[in-house]
Amino acid sequence: MLEFLGRQSRTCEGLSRRQWLGIGSLGSIGLSLPSVLATSVRADNGVVLDKVPAAIRGSFGRAKSCIVLFLFGAPAHQDTWDLKPDAPAEVRGEFQPIASRTPGILVGEHLPKLATRTDRLSIVRSLTHEDNTHTVAMHYMLAGIRHKRPSTNPQNAPDDFPCFGAAMNYVERHGLRTGRPPRGTQSGLPSAVSLNAPANQVSANNHIFPGFFAGLIGGVYDPMFISQHPNSDRFQPLATHDAPARLIARRELAMEYQRRLSRLEESASVRQLGEYQARAVRLLASDAARQAFELERESPELRGRYGNTPFGQGCLLARRLVEAGVSLVTVNWERDDAYWDTHKNNFVDLKTKLLPNFDQACSSLMDDLQERGLLDETLVVCLGEFGRTPKINAAAGRDHWAACNSVVLFGAGLPGGFVHGASDRQAAYPTRDPVSPESLAATIYHLLGVAPDATLHDALGRPMRLIAADPIATLV
Repeated sequence: MLEFLGRQSRTCEGLSRRQWLGIGSLGSIGLSLPSVLATSVRADNGVVLDKVPAAIRGSFGRAKSCIVLFLFGAPAHQDTWDLKPDAPAEVRGEFQPIASRTPGILVGEHLPKLATRTDRLSIVRSLTHEDNTHTVAMHYMLAGIRHKRPSTNPQNAPDDFPCFGAAMNYVERHGLRTGRPPRGTQSGLPSAVSLNAPANQVSANNHIFPGFFAGLIGGVYDPMFISQHPNSDRFQPLATHDAPARLIARRELAMEYQRRLSRLEESASVRQLGEYQARAVRLLASDAARQAFELERESPELRGRYGNTPFGQGCLLARRLVEAGVSLVTVNWERDDAYWDTHKNNFVDLKTKLLPNFDQACSSLMDDLQERGLLDETLVVCLGEFGRTPKINAAAGRDHWAACNSVVLFGAGLPGGFVHGASDRQAAYPTRDPVSPESLAATIYHLLGVAPDATLHDALGRPMRLIAADPIATLV
């Protein structure tokens, strides 16, 4: 079901997030939606193009939507996109490189489908940063700003920088994107959706990772979380309803809670709640919004092409959502025993559990977007939180390695058959054209048409720049 997994903190107006979400238990009838729907209010001020460097002005705003494929745990780059066949055995590993569709580009042998599609891929082999801990590295890669406490292992916190989806909710509400109106407004869908449990409940400690939330701009900008796996026979992310009249009655009940609360505290959030509740009702009653989530409308053949896994069906659902108007969809690798943190059995797990699933789903997403005429206006970014160690450990695994990593992008007019940057003979450090998470984020925002000087404000009204670097010029 739909979830909002924001932080537990007090707002500047006195209500805690726990108190706010607990009022009347409205989530059980689908009326927790207003907080997310608030993000689609937007002033259409346009963007002054002279803020964009002239050399890359032509690509600004070329992507209407973005799909982020987040491979939780971090894939081994030297076994996928940056193989080193001439390195010592303890570095090169068991896998062999195979020729791709593009002369001169070799990929790992367990990516055969994507190998035939490298003419549509841009591969960055020189992503580098300093954070070897999953939590802060996820935040860095999914927000484009380094965590304030990089040497720790934190849970998500109110002062985290917002993730890509939260930032898109903000910029579309405040008119910091191109003059194009938000594509989701007609269907009632929000600007940002996050699919599958976002690596947010790993271990018995229920550790809630940073990098998936709105952080310091406020939980109202959190993406809409759909944690229910889309390959489930019981997949039903929106609350059911019997009839529009029943929804209206429920809204009246919610409004009564609002009136009672307003007697206790006259806050701006309370005053605005009625409007957002009304929009929540429209979303729940919207055929277009519901249809976007109805995977059964796709043919069994197409669903089979993607693979009957949470990630595979998540990729298919992402295509449906961007087609329906959602600006940014994150497909998180499902939280199960087969994620990419391969400290042991790296080669067995990659060969049998991980790479076949990714290869099938990602290649199918690429083909599907192209067949529907969506590839040129949709940016797809495949990333993990860091790379993995050059040297194989005693458990036949690879450990955390942030100094070098590979990221793959396609769509939105990016060059195909292209490699940016290079690593050394052991895939340990970049030797040419290093790329920071800030530059990767700037590339995403540039292609989505977010002004390079876009300014966000936290709950106290303090300004901060969203974009902290220049885009990767060779890509855009």
